[in-house]
Amino acid sequence: MKKQPVVIFGNQRLAALTSFCLASEGQWKVKAFTVDKQYLTKNSYEGLPVVPFEDLSKIYPPDSVKILISLGYSRINGLRMERFYQAVDMGYQPATYLSDRAVTWPGLNLGKNCIVFAQAIIQPYAKIGDNVIIRNAANIGHHCVIGSHFFIASGVTFGGNVTVGERCFFGLSSVIRDGITVAPRTFIGAGAVVLTDTEEDGVYVGNPAKRIARTSLEVSK
Repeated sequence: MKKQPVVIFGNQRLAALTSFCLASEGQWKVKAFTVDKQYLTKNSYEGLPVVPFEDLSKIYPPDSVKILISLGYSRINGLRMERFYQAVDMGYQPATYLSDRAVTWPGLNLGKNCIVFAQAIIQPYAKIGDNVIIRNAANIGHHCVIGSHFFIASGVTFGGNVTVGERCFFGLSSVIRDGITVAPRTFIGAGAVVLTDTEEDGVYVGNPAKRIARTSLEVSK
């Protein structure tokens, strides 16, 4: 199988991890990294070129590569969302990486610019939006509907039939009970156990999870 060329947006450890995984599993050929010009501190990273995002179309035209935005949850995923739409407006087709070591079933509904790492489980009838990162060993229950621009950390467990709005974050090993509705821009702390519906922009910690005074934007700058 011919490898598909891709440029990764990012030059931090998540981008390096993504690049390593793509190269190891054989579907993709990583050509370069790209970042905003103001954050370009070196011309190479992990042995590959780093080019300014503003000049990307001149160096790697949209008809020659796909793009994968590998950024974390900064500004409750707002930065990754902005770069996703900018890349699309520039004419780039977003890639999606689904690890060969993830567990899925036929008919998987997975959006654009999604990154699903090894040992993640996405059960039947789940729907995943665009621009979603699912880290290792996360379990997405059956009939879950996950909104776009989302970050799911390692070990997160969703019960079945969970509905999640856009731009949410779920911390390490957090648990979401079946049938819960998670409002847009919710931030769930590591190890939290969510037993009731959440409110927009809320931050939830503890077992059972309780909302604290800070907003999701404040804790994800």
